[in-house]
Amino acid sequence: MVWDPKDPWGKKSDPLEEAFKQAQSQFKDIFPPGGLKNLLPSGGIMNLVIAAALIFLVWQSVFIVAPDEEGVVKRFGVPVRAVEPGPHFKIPLVETVLQPKVAKLYRVEVGFRTNQQGRQQAVPQEALMLTGDMNILAIEFIVQYKIKEARDFLFNVADIHETIGKAAEASMREVVGKSKIDEALTTGKAVIQQDTMTLLQTILDQYQSGVQIAAVQLQDVDPPEAVAAAFKDVTNAKEDREKLINQAQGYRNDIIPRAKGEAAELVNRARGFAQARVNRAQGETNRFLATLKEYNQAKDVISKRIYIETLEEILPNMEKIIIDGKGGERILPYLPLDRLSKPASVAGAKSVPQQEGEELRPEPSPTTLKSRGSRP
Repeated sequence: MVWDPKDPWGKKSDPLEEAFKQAQSQFKDIFPPGGLKNLLPSGGIMNLVIAAALIFLVWQSVFIVAPDEEGVVKRFGVPVRAVEPGPHFKIPLVETVLQPKVAKLYRVEVGFRTNQQGRQQAVPQEALMLTGDMNILAIEFIVQYKIKEARDFLFNVADIHETIGKAAEASMREVVGKSKIDEALTTGKAVIQQDTMTLLQTILDQYQSGVQIAAVQLQDVDPPEAVAAAFKDVTNAKEDREKLINQAQGYRNDIIPRAKGEAAELVNRARGFAQARVNRAQGETNRFLATLKEYNQAKDVISKRIYIETLEEILPNMEKIIIDGKGGERILPYLPLDRLSKPASVAGAKSVPQQEGEELRPEPSPTTLKSRGSRP
């Protein structure tokens, strides 16, 4: 080994330069001097060819995945890895990339097809289904799905679109076969959609299809054309029944609160009347007790006062003849027996105005008053 003294103050060698020189020496060993020059054009043409080759290799080595996509890299046709959105590298001429749109919402039509003009055409082979109560319905619906696993979506199922359509048709037939026709036509549509979506997702997961079902939507649920008129009549009859029931409920909701209000009003009025009568009776009782107390203290004065007040109420409303006591000694008293024999219509009798809580009483006749006139 030859000793090669180095200057400690000299410039250090670059490792990259050393590796480049070593590779160049190996390249010269493989190709003899002048052999490569004979194969490649000389001068500027050779530089253009080399630059074009380098650009092609770089172009084949870099790929960009969009934000709504997922990249699946294949090496000799076999998937090796999945990459996220953004720029990535691959081996040129060896690896290829598939970029399915994982954020896109795909659509499958079952029971009908939509042409390029936007017109829908029914497919009876798919639409006609048997219900649980042995009736036939024509059901048209759509299935919306997204890509959940791009590798499974691309390589596990050959025709994923047709597979989803057939699986959706089978799931819908199973769910409708467990339902009644009234549920499918009216209130059970939401349940049918949810059950079909759950069953379809289970089937596709068993296939490892890499698909996520987003929605199952019923577009049209009708009876077959041959019996459509009869079904329409039945539907109209049910609607009329519901209408009459609603009208009856409305009348009931109107009349019952009104009757309750009137009953409450009558009860309140009766309670008010009862309370007024009780209060009035208590007032009269208190007045009578107060009068009785005063009467016990001065009986003569109170009795005379009551007598005078009574006469003040009676005398102004009756026919009366006042005779002096001495003059009455020479007058023959007259008793009209013929008028007294008619109690229903006594001549000269007049009713005294009734106070509250008192009965009507006949006014005394002039004869009686005459007999009282002799009282001092």
